[in-house]
Amino acid sequence: MESLLLEIGSEEIPAGYIVPALEALARALDTKLEAARIAHSKPRTYGTPRRLAIILDEVADRQESVVTEMIGPPKSVAFDDAGKPKVPAVKFAEKAGVAVEELTFQETEKGVYLCAKKQDEGRDTLSILQELLPEIISHIPFPKSMRWAALTGTFARPVFSLVALLGNEIIPFAWNGVTSGRQTRGHFFMAPDPIDIQAPGDYVAALVKAKVIVDIPTRRKMVKEGVEAAAKSLGGEAIEDEELVDIVTNLLEYPAPVGGRFETGFLEVPDKVLITAMREHQKYFAIQDNEGKLMPCFVAVNNTQCKDPQLVATGHERVLRARLSDAKFFFDVDKKQSMEDWVTRLEGILFQKKLGTVREKVARVEEMARFLAGTPEIGGDPEKALQAAHFSKADLVSGLVVEFTKLQGVMGKAYANLAGLDKEVASAVEEHYLPAYSGGPLPQTKTGDAVAIADKMDSLCGCFAVGLIPSGNRDPYALRRQAIGVIRIFQEKGYALSLGAVVDKGLELVKDKATEDLSETREKVISFMADRLAHMLAEQGFSKDVIQAAIAISCDDIPYLWQRVAAVEKLKTLPDYEALAQTFKRVANIIKQAAEKGALPEKNVDPSLFEKDCEQALLDAFKATEEKINGLGVDEALLEIAKLRPAVDVFFVDVMVMAEDEKVRENRLALLAGIAGLFGRFADFSRIST
Repeated sequence: MESLLLEIGSEEIPAGYIVPALEALARALDTKLEAARIAHSKPRTYGTPRRLAIILDEVADRQESVVTEMIGPPKSVAFDDAGKPKVPAVKFAEKAGVAVEELTFQETEKGVYLCAKKQDEGRDTLSILQELLPEIISHIPFPKSMRWAALTGTFARPVFSLVALLGNEIIPFAWNGVTSGRQTRGHFFMAPDPIDIQAPGDYVAALVKAKVIVDIPTRRKMVKEGVEAAAKSLGGEAIEDEELVDIVTNLLEYPAPVGGRFETGFLEVPDKVLITAMREHQKYFAIQDNEGKLMPCFVAVNNTQCKDPQLVATGHERVLRARLSDAKFFFDVDKKQSMEDWVTRLEGILFQKKLGTVREKVARVEEMARFLAGTPEIGGDPEKALQAAHFSKADLVSGLVVEFTKLQGVMGKAYANLAGLDKEVASAVEEHYLPAYSGGPLPQTKTGDAVAIADKMDSLCGCFAVGLIPSGNRDPYALRRQAIGVIRIFQEKGYALSLGAVVDKGLELVKDKATEDLSETREKVISFMADRLAHMLAEQGFSKDVIQAAIAISCDDIPYLWQRVAAVEKLKTLPDYEALAQTFKRVANIIKQAAEKGALPEKNVDPSLFEKDCEQALLDAFKATEEKINGLGVDEALLEIAKLRPAVDVFFVDVMVMAEDEKVRENRLALLAGIAGLFGRFADFSRIST
């Protein structure tokens, strides 16, 4: 076994590209080696903006040998009676690459056939890697790739070096005009000289000496600890921002944090504006005191150690001063303007060509939000929801949000408070964007819930109504995320609001824009929501068959769907679950087949038609259970229904459901239909695997 190193040296790769590219590189190399029958250890990845690298500590020096077996023509055709080979035997031996004398015979169901066994000892790993590595490099995915000079290959940025070693031996190949070798480079400023890597095991330590921390977790830890130390020296603590730590980690090769200050006058601007200005444009960490109050300080992380930290801090302060001055200017100008004027200006901003302007969208959201807040399920204030929806997009034309787009909603709330709007209305202006990401926080007010659902459902219904339906990886209007946001608000807030009714209202509001049939669109929107529901339930660990069985009944009441799935899943913990599921499934299948044939009677059970005691016993048990489950929770009700299994089993043993007498048959089907109706409130058991 030898170790393997591949390093791709390039111009600076964007921070967000690095980790996904390394993950793809590791998957590709692992898959290719597996397919090539080369035993190997798990890949370890390393990366900085100027290099992507992967190391495997153990790689076999040759492919695993394999014996291949080919079946040829029948013996009776290939050999004569004297046992001498005929033309078919000779041709088969040539095709298999063996001598005729090496052919064997194999008994099959069809008789005796010729068989050729050939052992492939495999090629050496070095020669295989010569072919694999260029192909792997060519297929590393990036959000955007580029070509340079007159070369045909593409990469995130121009590649200037390739290190490829198997043990201490170079793997010779060329890619896009660059020849592989053992030479890399250290830090661009602090150690720019070439470095010869003698073996993969030397790689990480050699780069550390050259002021490059190539191990991402190590570099991340240095960033975090350095920022915390610099913040402490300024008398505060860094505001937690793990995402920014990740970004900064992949913007540099050697972290060197330094603290700085800005004028206290800028603290007149809302904290989130200052934090966003520092974070988004400069990648600086904001500092707060021990009471959580923003301090006029920051921490910048340099890519180079400096002799005079104060001089460097002064440079950062000068740059930040200009940025914060812009923010304060826009904030001061915005405060002098009317939010109502901003709403009017939304008429000049296009939301979507077929769906009209942002002002038109706001009008639809106003109506939907008022409708939702007025439902007993949400129980909010319709007038507050209307007002919050009216101003929900106003800040999009404010100077600050035009400059700092991530402040949309945040500034809407700030300006609503300055305008003296109701506190809940102002909060809802910000909250209507929530949840902003997977697992993100939800609105905290009923008004915020109503406007958030209204905004998202308008986008869903509107886009579907004009044929803008997500497909594959294409989802330009983030409809999947918006659907998940609606589902989370319904489920986590316990809003037992009819999903169908909400979709109907959304489609009614966009009917003048629709280009698609609205009845078909309704089904598509609900099916789309059902797919998201199934995905979310599966992520929580529920069985796929149980999820589909519950959704098949209905997904109109989202909190109740969750309860039903959990209750059916709970049945699996019962000792007799398999027998129970089979019984319920049998009943469901009989009723489903009868319904499909039009043979399911629409009448009450007639005890006078009973021929066996088990029929009366089952009817009595059914009526008692039906009465008992009224008012019970989902779990308790389903467990009570499960107690019907013994009576159902006896019924199936003692009688033939599909009796020759039509009246008896229909009576038995009616009895089973009642049983099926009980557990059919929770799931379609015909879909559950047993």
